[in-house]
Amino acid sequence: MIETLRGKTVRWTFSDGQVAGMRFEHTFNEDGSVVWRIVDGPGKGASAREARCATERVSDEVHTISYLAASGHTLTAVLNVATGRVTGFASNEKEWSSQSGTFEVIP
Repeated sequence: MIETLRGKTVRWTFSDGQVAGMRFEHTFNEDGSVVWRIVDGPGKGASAREARCATERVSDEVHTISYLAASGHTLTAVLNVATGRVTGFASNEKEWSSQSGTFEVIP
């Protein structure tokens, strides 16, 4: 069981959708910010710090994440700790997409 994602780093890889095969890393800071980084795939090495990010423990097995990036993209992700699966929803003023994959919490 994970009590909170604050202070933790989560790495996920989407297996479908517009970002299939890409691996992302998100570090959820104690101050409510998030630092994301593309670990593998197109854009590898890109990174940014977003000032505000919401993380919420829904149950012992499920956590949600949502943030609006400075680029205008919004990401909402649902992590199922019991299965190691992630489902994400990304959007901006023109597009919406969904994707799913797997994740791990990096110690």
